[in-house]
Amino acid sequence: MTNGNLIKAKDRDMVIQSLQAGVVPRKGQHFIQVGRVEEIKAVIRDLDRMGEGGSAIRFVIGEYGSGKTFFLSLVRSIALEKKLVTAHADLTPDRRLHATGGQARSLYAELMQNLATRTKPEGGALPSIVERFVTSAVSEGRDRNIDPEAVIRERLEHLAEMVGGYDFAEVIAAYWKGHDNGDESLKMNAIRWLRGEFTTKTDARQALGVRTIVDDANFYDQLKLFTQLIRLSGYAGLLISLDELVNLYKLANTQARKSNYEQILRILNDCLQGHSVGLGFVMGGTPDFLMDTRRGLYSYAALQSRLAENTFAVNGLVDYNNPILRLGNLSPEDLFVLLGKIRHVFAFGDRAQYLLPDEGIQGFMVHCSQRIGEAYFRTPRNTIKAFIDLLSVLEQNQQVSWKDLVVQVNIGAESNPDALVPQAEDEDDLATFRL
Repeated sequence: MTNGNLIKAKDRDMVIQSLQAGVVPRKGQHFIQVGRVEEIKAVIRDLDRMGEGGSAIRFVIGEYGSGKTFFLSLVRSIALEKKLVTAHADLTPDRRLHATGGQARSLYAELMQNLATRTKPEGGALPSIVERFVTSAVSEGRDRNIDPEAVIRERLEHLAEMVGGYDFAEVIAAYWKGHDNGDESLKMNAIRWLRGEFTTKTDARQALGVRTIVDDANFYDQLKLFTQLIRLSGYAGLLISLDELVNLYKLANTQARKSNYEQILRILNDCLQGHSVGLGFVMGGTPDFLMDTRRGLYSYAALQSRLAENTFAVNGLVDYNNPILRLGNLSPEDLFVLLGKIRHVFAFGDRAQYLLPDEGIQGFMVHCSQRIGEAYFRTPRNTIKAFIDLLSVLEQNQQVSWKDLVVQVNIGAESNPDALVPQAEDEDDLATFRL
């Protein structure tokens, strides 16, 4: 179903355990991708534009359990294949876009910790990115017969025009000095500064000779500077993935909420106007976070006007050029394919080990439809967990028939199988899935 090869036990267990816990698998996503073709095409256009020096921003909106986190994870994996660097973080009460008590710096530090490249998809790629930049400067200096430090300063010269650019260039130069002299302490201090780990300017001045640090006030400017370093290192750009933006909606303090929305407005303006070269954002939130006119993004007039939906996109028409990307309902066909792929993964990719037939999946869907209603299409997380629970029981109690476990099942004409089984649809053409 997914492919003709058997699935390794560790890959199988990672996927199944994650799904059973209701979270997104960190690996093995390709085993369970269905649907979402048009949404992915829209995001791929954004990523291509970033690679050409442009910028992009998307707000991925969906209910709890509708697939936002999986979609964001899938977008990051595509970005890595397109030679972009990615960073991701969940917003929490201690991590925000704007703050005065260190929460914005905490968000920056989390992003830097989760910095990923194609060779380091699990994160922790910051040192290798800086090392790659320095190594390329050494190579160019050798070719031009000049000092590598002169090459580094020449490459970073244009950053001085950006906010915080001078000290940023000095930190990179300090890393080079540590690299050249074998001073691991100096290199580590430079990396710590780039990670936002210095908490006082005094410490930064003593360690690196710079007068600024990454703090709440400048963390977004630092992201823009770091994006330029990434591009100078040979990557296409930087994609920032932020999830759980509903935590901004939940802020009780009106001014704190407004300040965070102002930061979102600034990011939105920069991305839409192309000022943030090679930088892109994908942000996940709920419909309330977006549309609540009292506490959501729509409560801020400037954001409401920019994020207003296309009035011509009615009666099933969709505008994928809008910054808002809504995750529509999971179709019965998509869910049928998805459950079939989960069955395939559960059986280690061996069709002979399938614990229930196609009619069993169909019966399970009928059961869900009768017990839950259409909600199991909109928020499939609980449905997926229940399906894996069913497979687990069947695996451990082989004397039991699936028909004994799935109640109210009628596979005959009464269940209208044509409404549930995909018709003339190639499973492999369904590209993504929502968790």
